Order: sequence, then C-alpha cells, then structure tokens
Amino acid sequence: MGFSAAWLALREPADRAARDAGLLARAAALAGPRPVILDLGCGTGSTLRAMRPHLPGQTLWRLADLDADLLARAATEAPGRATTHRLDLRDLNALPLGEVTLVTASALLDLMPAYWVEALAAHLMAARLPFYAALSYDGIMEWQPPLPDDDAITRAFNDHQRRDKGLGPALGPAAASRAPAIFAAAGFAVTTANSPWRIGADQQDLHNALVQGIASAAAEQGASNAEAWATRRAPLAASERCVIGHGDMLAVPPASAHPEPN
Repeated sequence: MGFSAAWLALREPADRAARDAGLLARAAALAGPRPVILDLGCGTGSTLRAMRPHLPGQTLWRLADLDADLLARAATEAPGRATTHRLDLRDLNALPLGEVTLVTASALLDLMPAYWVEALAAHLMAARLPFYAALSYDGIMEWQPPLPDDDAITRAFNDHQRRDKGLGPALGPAAASRAPAIFAAAGFAVTTANSPWRIGADQQDLHNALVQGIASAAAEQGASNAEAWATRRAPLAASERCVIGHGDMLAVPPASAHPEPN
C-alpha cells in the first residue's frame, strides 16, 4: 500500500477544494490552543497544508507513514515543529499518542479493513482523543457527458477498492459510511459531511490520470470493456465534468480534553 509523490501532488488541489470547510475548522479548534497533531498516513503533508491556516503558529506535528521519502518531504512543511515516525499502521500500539491533542488522516480509511478501524476507534477512545478523517471514497462516480459503460466500470472499480491492501479486505467505498458508524458504536459523537471531488476541464492532468487509474483497476477486476472505456473517456478531458464522491468525519470522545467550542 503506497502512493507516488507525483500522484499525491496531482490530487491535492482537488482534495483541498473538496474538504468540508466546517468540519476542518471544527477539527482545528478541537486541537486546542497548543496543538499536537498526529497525522496517520501523512504522505507529503497534505493534511498539514490544509489545516495550517486554521492553526496557531506553534502547532506541533507528528507525521506517521511507512514511506521514508514521503515522510522527509512532509517534514519540510513544518521545520522544527514536526517529528517523523516511520510506522506500519497495522501496529496501533506503536502510535506516538503521548501529548497528542488531535489525530488526523486523509484518504486513508477506504484503504483499511473494518477491524483496523474498530481497533483505531478503541485506541483513540482509551486516550480520549478526537479524530478528523477526510476524503474517504464513497463509491460514487458521475460523468458528464455519460457513456454507456460508466456504471459497469464504476462497479468493477469499487470491487477492486475492496481488495486487500496489505491488512485485510479494505472497506473501499463503504468507508465513508462504515467508519462513522464504527466510531459512533465506540462512543464517539460523530459528525459527517460530503467532500466530493468536482473535476472540470481545467484539471485535464488529473482527469487523465484518474481515467487511466480507474480503467486499470477495473481491468484487474475483470472488466473486459475497461480499455475501450478509457479510450472513449480520455479525449473528453477538455470539456468533461466528473464528480468523485468522498466523505469527511469528525469523531469526538466524551469528556475530551478539548471540548467542542461553542
């Protein structure tokens, strides 16, 4: 499980535009006046960059990822205020939770199995820590103009997203609904919001990469029409619009050290 820095850079503008602004602001407030934020699967630091305008200058970051190169890039975003933690996220006991005031993740929960999300909820409840998770894929794709094979390709892609990413069968498109339910069952007060990508004609590079990635995954899942779909879909980048559904959530434990602001 891992992503290239090039792909992460390509998707980041769409991610930032998609994040629900209200949940992001509430998450930043929950981090408290002297935030110490643990970012799981930090990549190159997209969560840090998205939250930075909402946080005080003395915010400290603990950046966790398995990819050493991505960690090194992320650390440059907060010189002297970030520590890097090269971790296999299957080992939740290794998470550096001491003094942390908020835990975050972006585009992560859809890669994880249900049991892992349940274990994470238990860990964070024991520590009474709030959790802000953004950009979990929800299985929705809408293309304008539509093509006859769109629904079949989406079904194949969604099935591929449920494959084992190294820890067990992933939640995939169920993550946007299952993860909030898991955290609510663990005792958190959970708020959710939609955060769809809206990709237009001015994002042709992202469009092309997305079409090729979707087609490749659908083909691996056995969709014989995937290559033909991509061949028809790719030339539409200059005029096409698409919506890729995602969801954000904010989970707040009872008696949190940093209660919800009024």
